[in-house]
Amino acid sequence: MRLDRITADLPADTPIATVVLDATRESETGDQAVLTRWKDLRRGLESQQADEPTLAALDERIRTISKAAGKHGRVLVAGRGSVLLDCALAEPPAADEAIYDHGPNVFALARAADEHVRYLLVSVDRSGADLTLHESAAAHNAGVGATLEGGHDELSKANTGGRSQRRYETRVEDSWDRNAEAVAAELDRVVSERRPELVVLTGDIRARSLVADSVGQHARELLVLVEGGSRAEGVKPEVFNARVAAALEQCRLRRRESVLDRFRQLQGQDGAAVTGREDVLAVLRRGQVSELVITEAVAGTPSSLAAKQLWVGNGPLEIGLTQQDVVDLGATAPHQVRADLALGRAALAQGAGITVADDAALTLANGVGALLRWDDAATPNEHVFTQSADQHREGGNRQGRRQALTEPR
Repeated sequence: MRLDRITADLPADTPIATVVLDATRESETGDQAVLTRWKDLRRGLESQQADEPTLAALDERIRTISKAAGKHGRVLVAGRGSVLLDCALAEPPAADEAIYDHGPNVFALARAADEHVRYLLVSVDRSGADLTLHESAAAHNAGVGATLEGGHDELSKANTGGRSQRRYETRVEDSWDRNAEAVAAELDRVVSERRPELVVLTGDIRARSLVADSVGQHARELLVLVEGGSRAEGVKPEVFNARVAAALEQCRLRRRESVLDRFRQLQGQDGAAVTGREDVLAVLRRGQVSELVITEAVAGTPSSLAAKQLWVGNGPLEIGLTQQDVVDLGATAPHQVRADLALGRAALAQGAGITVADDAALTLANGVGALLRWDDAATPNEHVFTQSADQHREGGNRQGRRQALTEPR
């Protein structure tokens, strides 16, 4: 899952706070439990030398009651006295956590990104359409919107009888067709420029069919028809929103499974996929990673790697198991960082996506794997097998070949 849509505005030159907490309220109106959890996290940030303006900004934001109902979590990133990111999680974290460091908790952001789907909602009738681009999973959230009217006004059939009725209906059908073509052209343009992952088409049945038949191939591949929406007032929003949420969940599952299928295929063919701590570190250092794949346990919070340390240098790609590893890369001030934070930041720095896999869905040595942009003779060639419940590694290098790969989008 690409992270750039939620991390593009995060500063790279200043410490920032990442807060992951259970945002579940004890009642519809009470948020004291959330504030108590935040109070404990705030003390932890104070001990990490977080600045007071940033803490005050988090105070104000967390006191704003989340609109989400039921059990859920929240990920916030703040720095320079303002909240930079505030995302809801469908499930609360196993443990609350707050860090203040030169970089975010990227694995926590990967959790948020996994629930993030950019989708275009297109509500059509026989006169035109409303197009709204949404950046979250909630169908009622505000988005970037536009209204398109087709410009042809003979849009309802009348029983005038005889030959005149047939002529009138022909003109109406022509108006519907031309309006649908205008909507489809605008839909294609928005898809090309804004690159949604899903297009939700709803509204009048006949208009939906005409628009679906008129859009280009790329938009058609993203299209899903959802009943219950309308340009007019009076629809049941709770029913429609539930249907949209189901469509978004299917999109998320397909997105995740496509990465895992590709990993299985390439790993099984000794292709450009590696697993295990040492090999993943090696390809991260070289900027080869297209997608970092981690298990639920590694993603956390808390991450199963949080108690382990890695050595890092001046830049996020200067990363290794030992101090000498990063000195050899040219680091002048090597120091230790939590392993989960170091791995996530190295992935983010090279524009890699991060996919969280169910522990049972994929076998990953040490809970980490990577899909590569390219591989060559120096890329680790890993074979993982199990013996007496221990995972072992047989090393080697790819010899005599270099393979360019197409990255998933």
